[in-house]
Amino acid sequence: MKTYTAAIQKLKRQYLPEDFAITNWEALEPWFKELLERPLDSKETLEKWLANLSELEAVLSEDVCWRQIRMTRDTENKAFEDAFTFYCTEIQPRIQPYADKLNRKLVESPFAVELEGKEYFVYLRSVRKSIELFREENIPLQSELSVMQQQYGQIAGKMTVEVNGKEFTLQQAAKFLENEDRNLREEVYRKINERRLQDKDALNDLYSKLIEKRHQVALNAGFSNYRDYKFQELGRFDYTKEDCFQFHEAVKKYVMPLVTEIYKRKKEKLQLDPLRPWDSEAEPAGTLPLHPFETGEELVNKSISCFSKLRPFFGDCLNKMKEMGHLDLESRKGKAPGGYNCPLAESGAPFIFMNAAGQMHDVTTMVHEGGHAIHSFLAHDLKLSAFKEYPMEVAELASMSMELFSMKNWEDFFENPADLKRAREKQLERVITVFPWIATIDKFQHWVYEHPQHTTEERSEAWLSILNEFSTGVIDVSGLEEYRKYSWQRQLHLYEVPFYYIEYGIAQLGAIGMWKQFHEKPEAALDNYITALSLGGTRTLGELYEAAGIRFDLSPEYIAALMQFVEAEYRKILA
Repeated sequence: MKTYTAAIQKLKRQYLPEDFAITNWEALEPWFKELLERPLDSKETLEKWLANLSELEAVLSEDVCWRQIRMTRDTENKAFEDAFTFYCTEIQPRIQPYADKLNRKLVESPFAVELEGKEYFVYLRSVRKSIELFREENIPLQSELSVMQQQYGQIAGKMTVEVNGKEFTLQQAAKFLENEDRNLREEVYRKINERRLQDKDALNDLYSKLIEKRHQVALNAGFSNYRDYKFQELGRFDYTKEDCFQFHEAVKKYVMPLVTEIYKRKKEKLQLDPLRPWDSEAEPAGTLPLHPFETGEELVNKSISCFSKLRPFFGDCLNKMKEMGHLDLESRKGKAPGGYNCPLAESGAPFIFMNAAGQMHDVTTMVHEGGHAIHSFLAHDLKLSAFKEYPMEVAELASMSMELFSMKNWEDFFENPADLKRAREKQLERVITVFPWIATIDKFQHWVYEHPQHTTEERSEAWLSILNEFSTGVIDVSGLEEYRKYSWQRQLHLYEVPFYYIEYGIAQLGAIGMWKQFHEKPEAALDNYITALSLGGTRTLGELYEAAGIRFDLSPEYIAALMQFVEAEYRKILA
């Protein structure tokens, strides 16, 4: 095994001046012109040209990433919003025609066939697909979409509720849903949902506008709907919409019985009839909620310790990010919802953003985003920025596998053996119960873009129909129809990254496969994990899964086998 280090270095510029910053298009355009006009008369000149293009792409990528990071950290700062909007409306639209011409220059070069290595196959395949999809008339639409998609965070970031006389973000307030006081749980559940309903019309209107523009993008590119266009844009060369439909049915058949069992057990454990939505995170009276940390500082330090016990390199990655100030972990008013790991193409060390509030869920989020961060570190040394553009199904494999690997060392968060047992039990319950939600969101998106002219009422009806398909009936939701009708609005992916959700299901299957491998051969599994992630996006999806020592397989039979393994491990914890 190659030795990896977290002593990551910012890429040294060979083409652009070290002090070059993106301020306006007039200063940036000459670099695109030079690349476009430069003669490519040998394999060597082509490779140097690719290296220079890669550097320019890295500078652009890091610039827009920092604009987005600053904006999500403080959604009330108009200057941050304006800086991001400026890039989306004044820089990005002008880049796209050049990017298309540069793509054509590359594939039309007679020396492109001389480029050696599998990584160029994957890269050139992606470039050719971009050329096929490019339409000049989509540039202003895509610019508008980039800005509009961020409006979700601005709306959701302002949402707060008052509990016991104090103001909380919705993420912070969620911790009360673990409280032993059932009346308080119901009160907070209703407050959170009532607060969401206040913006239901704004969020409905925003989504309708996004659907309309996305559909037009698809029509302009020669597709009958946005789903089919997006599958191509996302580079889904290895599976189809039919595979997604097969996944939905397999979840119903092989996962829903386990989910039903989990909720029935919860009902018995709490001795409640009926079991209501505000009971799903609760513990029996006298059992305090899991409280794994107090502050963001404590969360990261415990995560570093946990990761280091798996491999010192893993802990070093988080420590390096801490040193660089690339962590913003605690929830606060004005901060956008959700969590992410943002790769920084030049710096190498990514940025983790999340909304921690001292809950068990925050540990899962931290180790999840930490897995993404390790992926960023491992892919940083690849020679072209494009080689670091790995498939989302592999990106999520990195994060979800780390959730399961790290459970071995969760005593860093839970010193009490009983708490540690509960935490592992909750994690496996989450692994199982997340599948129906993934299938629900994914199936909903298929419906939305197959019926782009739908009304908001038809959208609500379709959502409720799909939601009910993947509901067990164990949790009593009577009287909560209005909340359920708009519950899709809490999923930011629908607004910001359309069709990016099935990847979680595919990767969760892969992560279970990795965890099974980890049980059998821990060191070999970690070696395979590192090997696969260090390949970035230089192999096909199937080859990357093979490098990780697992199968890329969405068949019902494979899903059934993995569920049997998870169920067995779950029962061991309960025993």
